Order: sequence, then C-alpha cells, then structure tokens
Amino acid sequence: IKLKIVTSTYKARIKMVQTKPISKTITSLLDLRERFNLTPTSSEQFSSEFTQDLPELNDSEIATLDQIRNRFLRHRERGSLAEGTINHLVISPLLTLAGLYDEPFFVTTEPEVQLLLEDRDELLRGRIDTLIIQQQLWVLVVESKSTIAFSVALPQALTYMMGNPNPQHPVYGLITNGDEFQFIKLLIQNNPQYDLSNIFSLLLPHRNQLYDIMRVLKQIRQIMLQK
Repeated sequence: IKLKIVTSTYKARIKMVQTKPISKTITSLLDLRERFNLTPTSSEQFSSEFTQDLPELNDSEIATLDQIRNRFLRHRERGSLAEGTINHLVISPLLTLAGLYDEPFFVTTEPEVQLLLEDRDELLRGRIDTLIIQQQLWVLVVESKSTIAFSVALPQALTYMMGNPNPQHPVYGLITNGDEFQFIKLLIQNNPQYDLSNIFSLLLPHRNQLYDIMRVLKQIRQIMLQK
C-alpha cells in the first residue's frame, strides 16, 4: 500500500482523486486492513507500558481524580452527556493533571488530517478531536465520541493515528464515550500494528478507574520525554 501524508507537492494529484470523510468511510477494522494493511499485534509485550511499571499517584493527584469522577457522575446521573461536556468535565482535567498541557507539550484541537492512498485514488480527510504534540512528535490522539460505539470510534481513531508524521515512533490514542476509556498504541514502521488496553469504566461502584487511566497517561508522558 502507498500512503502519503498530504503536502503541497501533492495538490495537483489530489485534484484527481476522490475525497472521502474518514468518519463515513472508515467504519470497521476491515476497512483499516484493506487500506493500510493494519493488523493487531501478536506480541504480548507490544504495549507493556499500559500495564507494567506504572507510575504511582500522590495524595494530591488521588484527591483531584476523586473530584473529577464525582463531578462527572453528578452530571451523568441526569442523562447522557455531549462530547463538549465530556471534554470539559473529564478530558481536559485529566490531561492537565497528567502534565500534557505543559512544557514541552502542546495541545491542538480539531487539526485536519489528510491521508492520500495512491493505489486507490482516494483521499481520506477528517479532524482529530484533541492532539498532544511534543515538538514535531505526535504524543496522544484523543477522540471523544459520546454518540457512537467503541467499535466505530476505534477504526476512526486508528485512521487519524496513521497520519503520524514520524512513523518510526509509536503514537498513542485514547478513545472515550465519557463512561468508558481505552488506550491505543500504534506503530507504523515496517508492518503497521496496534494494540489496545483494557477498557476502564467510570461507572464502576466503589472504584475510581481514573487512577488507572492517570497512571497510563503519566507513563506515556515519561516515555515521550525520553524521545
């Protein structure tokens, strides 16, 4: 498969291809495999950073995570929440607490992604909800999809992650519908592969799984600081 991140060099070429929205074109993992030869990894150690040697939380972080969860549940018990509300209540506070809004990281919202598949004469276009960048390295793609299932959000998030301009480095993703969260790790170099974390739920009684989510976010931050 020939995959290119679109630049001005390809503007003339783009005029000849069919432009398709990612949200309506990539709706299954089969769509991903057919276009990108992207498959789940067979290695149990591919995403060990989701489960092994995770950073501990201090008392202040635990107290803040309890506050975030309680605030979310207070709003959630009134009914389903819009994506913007989820971002305000949970996503932004988590990224702030994890230090992903601070130096050397930068946040951008709704950046456009264009993927040109030359062998299919197809240009895929879409916008990432939230993208964390360290210099030119993509750190974390965050997709908040309150109205669609993970089975649809996952292939779309993976498609956006395929736009990583530094394919020699892994890129991480986080998808959420507010109630549940799942991390993704993608490595494009050679044969594109991905792996998933367990699904974390904020609705579990007597347990705050934001602790687990925060520990993974802190782990990702530490890994990217070493790049």
